[in-house]
Amino acid sequence: MNKLNIVKYYNDTFPKTIDILNSSPVYDTKSKEDKIELIKKLLKEKDAKLVAHYYTHEDVQEVAEITGGNVSDSLEMAKFGASQPSKMLVVAGVRFMGETAKILSPEKKILMPTLDAECSLDLNCPAADLKEFSEQYPEREIVVYANTSAEVKAMADWVVTSSIAVKLIEYLNKKNIKIIWAPDKHLGSYLNEKTNADMKLWNASCIVHEEFKAEALLKLKEKNQDAAILVHPESSAEVVKLADVVGSTSQLIKACQDLPNQKMIVATDNRIFYKMQKAAPNKILIEAPTGGKGATCISCAHCPWMAMNNLDNLIDTLINEKNEIHVDEEIRRKAFVSTNKMIDFAKTL
Repeated sequence: MNKLNIVKYYNDTFPKTIDILNSSPVYDTKSKEDKIELIKKLLKEKDAKLVAHYYTHEDVQEVAEITGGNVSDSLEMAKFGASQPSKMLVVAGVRFMGETAKILSPEKKILMPTLDAECSLDLNCPAADLKEFSEQYPEREIVVYANTSAEVKAMADWVVTSSIAVKLIEYLNKKNIKIIWAPDKHLGSYLNEKTNADMKLWNASCIVHEEFKAEALLKLKEKNQDAAILVHPESSAEVVKLADVVGSTSQLIKACQDLPNQKMIVATDNRIFYKMQKAAPNKILIEAPTGGKGATCISCAHCPWMAMNNLDNLIDTLINEKNEIHVDEEIRRKAFVSTNKMIDFAKTL
């Protein structure tokens, strides 16, 4: 699916997620505080835990924290969910995260606030297309980013997140393993440069991180010469080259906390500011410039699908136990192997 089709997909599906709860006077008129109290009550009644990604709305992250859930990157979300004794997990993020939870916790009921929340990387890497591509290079191992469907994970030898990607590719390269990497071309190029591994790269990108532009970032840095630049490796090589720190969401939060700079220019989804500000309350956080403003850029530093998660559809999901994630069992078993290898590898680091 190309960039324009992704935008059309988003425009077509987004109204489904906002036309909800109008006939539900039980909670649609409540204040934020009342909604959070109701969510706390429902999570307890349903024996459920809420896991939320750093890119979801601050209100969703907050309720995950105060209810004993988890706010983290996709690797820690998966590990946390698998470690919980609760019979239900509610995954606030995008669809592949819900699928990953089901892959690792088949005995649990996995729900999401909305099933319309997708990921441009996932959409741009259909399993059938990757299969055709990989058949051209049968001697190579397939390493896929976590931002992929269960079907793609089932085809892979390894699943990886940005937090451990460099270490894993270094490990494979030392064993002289040739690699097919999918789907993010920018992260793939970054890994290739860092490790000099033999990699064939899939051609896809994140609609958020591709919006950050080097020229505009340089101009912003000139106005804030004392600022550190924090960049996620899904950004273009030109943006990555300007970074003081390149890393996963968790690594960028830690850098914000540890670096001596008072100001941070952050090139990733701006909802990460919630956790960054909590980790480093005295730091000044500045959003890295994107390709445009309003209608002139697709994402403008925030994932439109992550934005679909909110307190209202979270309540709706819990009350009605809707938006359940299902994964074909044969696919799940195959995907479990590659995904669990990621978790086991992470334990060695």
